[in-house]
Amino acid sequence: VETVLIPGVNSRKHQMCFDWGPGEMLVCETSFNKKEKSEMVPSCPFIYIIRKDVDVYSQVLRKLFNESHGIFVGLQRIEEELTGKSRKSQLVRVSKNYRSVIRACMEEMHQVAIAAKDPASGRQFSSQVSILSAMELIWNLCEILFIEVAPAGPLLLHLLDWVRLHVCEVDSLSADVLGSENPSKHESFWNLVTILVLQGRLDEARQMLSKEADTSPASVGMCRIMGELMRTMPILSPGNTQTLTELELKWQHWHEECERYLQDCTFASNPHLESLCKIMLGDEAALLEQKELLSNWYHFLVTRLLYSNPTVKPIDLQYYAQSSLDLFLGGESSPEPLDNILMAAFEFDIHQVIKECSIALSNWWFVAHLTDLLDHCKLLQSHNLYFGSNMREFLLLEYASGLFAHPSLWQLGVDYFDYCPELGRVSLELHIERIPLNTEQKALKVLRICEQRQMTEQVRSICKILAMKAVRNNRLGSALSWSIRAKDAAFATLVSDRFLRDYCERGCFSDLDLIDNLGPAMMLSDRLTFLGKYREFHRVYGEKRFADAASLLLSLMTSQIAPRSFWMTLLTDALPLLEQKQVIFSAEQTYELMQCLEDLTSGRPVHGGPDTQQCQDDDIETTKVEMLRLALARNLARAIIREGSLEGS
Repeated sequence: VETVLIPGVNSRKHQMCFDWGPGEMLVCETSFNKKEKSEMVPSCPFIYIIRKDVDVYSQVLRKLFNESHGIFVGLQRIEEELTGKSRKSQLVRVSKNYRSVIRACMEEMHQVAIAAKDPASGRQFSSQVSILSAMELIWNLCEILFIEVAPAGPLLLHLLDWVRLHVCEVDSLSADVLGSENPSKHESFWNLVTILVLQGRLDEARQMLSKEADTSPASVGMCRIMGELMRTMPILSPGNTQTLTELELKWQHWHEECERYLQDCTFASNPHLESLCKIMLGDEAALLEQKELLSNWYHFLVTRLLYSNPTVKPIDLQYYAQSSLDLFLGGESSPEPLDNILMAAFEFDIHQVIKECSIALSNWWFVAHLTDLLDHCKLLQSHNLYFGSNMREFLLLEYASGLFAHPSLWQLGVDYFDYCPELGRVSLELHIERIPLNTEQKALKVLRICEQRQMTEQVRSICKILAMKAVRNNRLGSALSWSIRAKDAAFATLVSDRFLRDYCERGCFSDLDLIDNLGPAMMLSDRLTFLGKYREFHRVYGEKRFADAASLLLSLMTSQIAPRSFWMTLLTDALPLLEQKQVIFSAEQTYELMQCLEDLTSGRPVHGGPDTQQCQDDDIETTKVEMLRLALARNLARAIIREGSLEGS
């Protein structure tokens, strides 16, 4: 567990406060001041924010998160109808895919560590390599024991491959020895042969012994006998059809032959070959003498099983594992967290494996994906947590929450929440509301995610936020579009008012395409309806359809949807129609316009005081009113005459 020191925090004075929020951050108040003083005054001028899941910010580990996401989603879609071998083979393939991603990241991290110029950074990257290596080691063992469910016989073959994959120093050692002029005289020659035997790579060990025989005539006979023992050792190969009973009988016979050669002191004159013979007999003392070459207790365990009980049953593994750990450590040191995790796996205690990994590892990636895979293997069905969610879902929720703390990886977290049937939807709603909408492109991504999942409240909230931003930036068209999408009548009214105010100031509309194509959306609010209809009046007037324009203008005045502050503008718009050669407004319509004008002027407040600007504005308004009254009176006279002549004819 990593300890983070926070400058200024004095825990003895109880100045430390913290809280985990949905953004996966610990907020700590500190107790130091800007100015240096001899005594610390209990005050908290600063707040430190410490991220819980810092691994999401590693460039290399981001590849681990990105690539494993695809594997995870594919796993959720595995056909439930698949049963037996076909399902098992698919699950094993998924497990291997996860491991290949871990190994690829481990190799890349290793290259980064080598290239690091700063020693501290190099150590940090090397530490990450060790962690990734441990993760792959644990996952591989879980794959063998819980997913492959290898029976006695094939089980040991899998464990041998496991050890060979993770104890790989032998390859570089082999290259050094074989690259020398005289391999058998190389100082590490016998170490190499011994490691090959310890790993069960007997064919390669025989080839090395042949080099010893070529250069040392005195050892030819002994090397030949040892080579023959190595060649004849019974091993259950994948394509072999022999039964376990047959293998055990052959192995027992071979074991007795090895013991006879040792009793006859065949190798007494060559301590190296004698030691190899003891190892092949499974002699614990001889194996423990090779502690340095074995390097860890689980290598010792697998070698011990190979040469003492090659047909070990899965149920017996825990006893061999515990005794191997005790023998290897010899009471000199305590088991490390990795040892405890591997021991729990050998004991087939899945929940303990997950618990220990959760404590030991610095992020939730490993336990979340491993638990999900084991759950698909039907191994965790009975384990529910006390707060209503099962272990798989709890760990996936924790992992997804960590992803949401990152500015771009949050998109991966969405799918993890989707596959949590109990609490995933609620968690997604809580987290998605806290994503900072820095750009419109990001906002559209978030919006699309919410719309696909019918998250109505979140859609409205995001649209309102974007509408507010657009208004602040004076992008009225965008603001109106977002408020319509949010179905927010109050905000649509606000934006419509801004459009009308701009029109009054500039004499023209902006964003005509949007206003012209409002369609049914204009019914969202009265003010939006008025805006759309008023724009329609201008369009009809521009097409010289004066009668239609007059009817529309009058309906806007009399339907009470026009804001009272805009009535004078509407009446002013009527002036050109009143002054047309032909009579456009009927007598009845003219009376209605007159009534609107009187209502407007009678309700207008009387201003007192010497405000020059106000006096000028009042003069302009008075002039407009007089012009309107004159135009209305003339139009009324013309309309009465016209209507009277029509009736007379």
